[in-house]
Amino acid sequence: MQTAEAKFNKNNLLLTLRRYSSAVSDMEQTILLPSLLRDVPSDEMVDSESAEESCRDLYSNYLMLKAIRNTVESSLVPLDDHKTKNNAVISKTLEPLMDTDPEALFRFHLKGLFSVMCNLTKKTQSVTDKYMDIIGVAN
Repeated sequence: MQTAEAKFNKNNLLLTLRRYSSAVSDMEQTILLPSLLRDVPSDEMVDSESAEESCRDLYSNYLMLKAIRNTVESSLVPLDDHKTKNNAVISKTLEPLMDTDPEALFRFHLKGLFSVMCNLTKKTQSVTDKYMDIIGVAN
């Protein structure tokens, strides 16, 4: 059985972030006309109200994925009033965790970060693949 530490070593944070950055770079190099992605619905069926607001079409996804990559690479987190409301809701649901062991809290957030970065990498590859379909190039 694999321990959590061995899993983190295998998929270390820097490698996960590099994979994401590489996927976004590939997306940027492949998608020469991002405007072709406007009004093309995302393949994902999303029930979450906040997710619907942020990812209406593939063009929105394209811009979001690039912005996240820029944030990851620059280590600067922009303050956005629209997203502050969502962050307040998330913070309120995580309040009980704040009283737990700091190491357990760190592992919880690290596991969440790995999960989010892997999902964003898949979404980036999906946008690239969909663009290739739109322009008629076989993957």
